[in-house]
Amino acid sequence: MTETRPTRGEGAASSADGRPVTEVAVGVIIRPDGSFLLAQRPAGKPYAGYWEFPGGKLETGETVAHALARELEEELGLDIVASEAWRVLEHDYPHAYVRLHFCKIHNWRGEPVGREGQAFRWHAPGGAIDPAVQPLLPAALPVIEWLAAELPR
Repeated sequence: MTETRPTRGEGAASSADGRPVTEVAVGVIIRPDGSFLLAQRPAGKPYAGYWEFPGGKLETGETVAHALARELEEELGLDIVASEAWRVLEHDYPHAYVRLHFCKIHNWRGEPVGREGQAFRWHAPGGAIDPAVQPLLPAALPVIEWLAAELPR
C-alpha cells in the first residue's frame, strides 16, 4: 500500500481563518468497469443520510494509507491490497474544516458490507448522478467530476 503523508499533526494545523484542520483519508474504490463505490452516512453522524466516498479521520501518528485501510475494514469489511494517492481537497463544512486525501483503490479483498448500518451503492462513471445516491456531500461532487474527466473520449 502506498504510504501517503502527512500524518496527523504534520502540515498546516489550522485553516486560513484559524479553524482546526481535520485530516481525512478517503477511498475512491473503482471496479474494472469504472464504477465506483459510494456510501451513505449512518444515523448519528453529521450529514446523516448524505452519500459520500467512504473513509474516515486520521488518528494520531497514522498515515493516510493506514487510516484508509483501517476505516474501510471497520466500515465496509474490505481489505485494501493497494491504494494510490490521487487528489487532496479542502472543504469548509459548518461542523468542521476538513482536508480530504482521496486515494484510488483498484485492488481489494472482500465484498462491501455496511458494518455501521449504512447503505452503499456502485455508481457508473460519467453521466447523471443516480437519484438513489442523493443528496451527496458537497465535497463528493468534484471527485465525481474528476473521475468523469478521466474517462476515455
